[in-house]
Amino acid sequence: MGSAPLIELDSPAPEAVDGRQIRAVAFQDVRLAYTAQVLERVGRDTAGRALVVGSGRGLLARGLAGLGFDVTAVDPSRSATAMARAAADREHLDIDHRTAPAERLELPTAEFDLVYLADTLEITAGPGRVIEQVACALTPDGVLVYDTVNRTPVSRLVYLVAFQGLPMTRVMPAGRYAARRLRTPAEVAAFLARHGLRNADICDFKPRTVRSLITAVLARRRGRITDDEVARMVDFELAPDASPLVTYLGYARKA
Repeated sequence: MGSAPLIELDSPAPEAVDGRQIRAVAFQDVRLAYTAQVLERVGRDTAGRALVVGSGRGLLARGLAGLGFDVTAVDPSRSATAMARAAADREHLDIDHRTAPAERLELPTAEFDLVYLADTLEITAGPGRVIEQVACALTPDGVLVYDTVNRTPVSRLVYLVAFQGLPMTRVMPAGRYAARRLRTPAEVAAFLARHGLRNADICDFKPRTVRSLITAVLARRRGRITDDEVARMVDFELAPDASPLVTYLGYARKA
């Protein structure tokens, strides 16, 4: 029997299984597709300034830069920020990468046309503080886009058991997710409303099949595929007419 894989977030070690990066790669296409749909819906183009909170290794920030935004990316991990800077340099992209906790962003007022909250709302113990800061940082006609994890029996099974509890499928360190930090769409909308933002949409997104997700996770843990191959195997898709059982996207604007 082989040894257990190294489960470590934001690790530069090539042998590490980083569930955070796996998630970022798997979600990239739906994140960008949904953001483009939202901008078209509200009549905004992709010129302007964008902020990514919870940017990790910078994949989403690079995607938004590729759309034409001038991007600032903030993450609490110094290691992830260093890897994000290196990746942006390799692609000759001028992205302002910063290291700061999501609860203490220290952002200028009315600076950003688009803010994307990634890998944040299901992690932070202070969602109100995060939303308060990004609401102030948005321009008067700016757009906040986010994705997060719902709190349902299915989401608990996926995130609390499969992804960080069950030895056979674990890709996250223990404690990364907790039931109290998984939030329903209604709870997120209430946090937004308290800080002058009106939630305008909820959109489910999910893998094309559950089997493909399980197969990809097992193969990645065994080192048989790369993170990019996980994304191709799982193939997340937007499901705007479905009720979100696990993950969902949304957007808000100033009320």
